[in-house]
Amino acid sequence: MTINSSNRIGILGGTFNPVHLGHLALANSAIEAFNLSKVLFIPCSKPPHKTSKVLASARHRLAMLKLAIKGDPRFEISDVEIKRGGPSYTIDTITQLKRTSSDGVEYYFIIGADSLLELHTWKKVHKLLKLCKFVTFGRPGVNTHKLKRKDLKLDPPWPEKLLRHVDTGRLLNISSSDIRHRVAEGLSIRYLTPNAVAVYIADHNLYAKQ
Repeated sequence: MTINSSNRIGILGGTFNPVHLGHLALANSAIEAFNLSKVLFIPCSKPPHKTSKVLASARHRLAMLKLAIKGDPRFEISDVEIKRGGPSYTIDTITQLKRTSSDGVEYYFIIGADSLLELHTWKKVHKLLKLCKFVTFGRPGVNTHKLKRKDLKLDPPWPEKLLRHVDTGRLLNISSSDIRHRVAEGLSIRYLTPNAVAVYIADHNLYAKQ
């Protein structure tokens, strides 16, 4: 079957605690660089690899995502991990998506260069790599041009394949943790997250210092 853009779906996972402009720019870069038809934003239920002392409820994170992507038909949200509950492992999510997707659909899992270096620690990573394509974008502090196969700590042929799909994208030095810190300190988060999200955070008193 010939694969065209309508068969290519990007996946962007994370806590989105909160979603910010860097997430949106990353999704847009992936669509342009890999000819994707859309990007699915998948907020996790519970991140297995990192913890946050201030994790907004799934209800709030989903609501902020809906506000952030409103008006862009290329962006959609899946609550598959929220509904499944427990630690959100990518292998489980991809397996579930492929079980219910149409024939010929290709999934492109979008990660940052920092996550690429940690990929070898992911659950059932070698099985996962056979189920979807990983596309990597630069992150501040990680020089993608200097990445070597040995840096990935994965069995061949995966390091070589993964390094073929590395793109610089737009390097926006924005993080959810910094946004949470700024909110707690009473600082502005304007130009870091969509205005509707900033208003939602204020209206629901999210991330405020207790």
